Amino acid sequence: MAKDQATIFSFRCFCCIIFVLSAFSSISFLYWSHCSGSWYYQNQILVPKQNQPVNLLLFPSAWNYLSFPSKPPPKLLKIALFVKKWPQKNQAGGLERHALTLHLALAKRGHELHIFTASSANSSFARYPISNLYFHLSKPTAAGYLDQALVWKQFQTQNSTGKAFDVIHTESVGLLHTRSRNLTNLAVTWHGIAYESIHSDIIQELLRTPEEPQAYALTERAKKVVEEEERVHVILNGVDEEIFKPDVEKGKDFKQKFGIPESRSLVLGLAGRLVKDKGHPLMYEALKQMFMEKNAFRESVTVLVAGDGPWGARYRDLGANILVLGPLELAQVARFYNAIDIFVNPTLRAQGFGSYSVRSDAFW
Repeated sequence: MAKDQATIFSFRCFCCIIFVLSAFSSISFLYWSHCSGSWYYQNQILVPKQNQPVNLLLFPSAWNYLSFPSKPPPKLLKIALFVKKWPQKNQAGGLERHALTLHLALAKRGHELHIFTASSANSSFARYPISNLYFHLSKPTAAGYLDQALVWKQFQTQNSTGKAFDVIHTESVGLLHTRSRNLTNLAVTWHGIAYESIHSDIIQELLRTPEEPQAYALTERAKKVVEEEERVHVILNGVDEEIFKPDVEKGKDFKQKFGIPESRSLVLGLAGRLVKDKGHPLMYEALKQMFMEKNAFRESVTVLVAGDGPWGARYRDLGANILVLGPLELAQVARFYNAIDIFVNPTLRAQGFGSYSVRSDAFW
């Protein structure tokens, strides 16, 4: 009996030791996971110190926020930018805003900037009090693109004058591949949809069944993107949440400013470039039909249209229910979103991570 009790006691002691060791191991594992996870997270998102060289091709996270140091750059660069349109006041799409924001900041840092862009027939060109910022204007083609022969001649003249360009930057199709393919110091910015459509091609190729014929042109494009993937750096789109945030009072003030009566129970909002491929012909016909057929809709709905383009005049023809506001400054755009109940994006084309859609998400 005593022997059995001793055996039971020993077994209990053994179980207690196993339990303590298991608990200690679990705590150690959790602590290690927390520490290593924090280390990994910090190493994923922290920007290296200013004095350390940064390889953009190997940088682990997207740079959707650039912060320049207060000290002047160690080397001043001569930079060329090709962009089909330079923003005029608030009349700009996402591509133009990106070009303006980035390259004005670089010019203010002391770099020599040469902007090759199209002249504007409808308004005077913007002027900036920056002595190292140069604009080389040319008449656009009938389709609104840069005249490639002319801008290339302008570029060659500036490239052979004094110091050659250190960096050549083309926004999307500012400078075509036929001209730029032999440049070794070239950076190309694709804005959303171009890169996404190529990746869609890759997915279609991966999903292709063995019985389906292989599309040669598609396969060649897919191969090139896969081969060059390490040279592609994604910059995420985003909004300033200090500006774009819900504020009921600002929404009321905006509606009062434009005379929207309180009896209008529903305010719809459209924003962006008012052009055909953004779906405005379809939206125009839909609103026209609803205003004609539904008295209740006409009496209770106001549509606010923010942006610039040929369809703005057509929207005005629909009557007092439509208020075409034109291009707005950022602070006014935030008030616009606070004033509307529903944001409508009628685009017909494949769309990237567009600014107006991202901004609308900040309010819901």
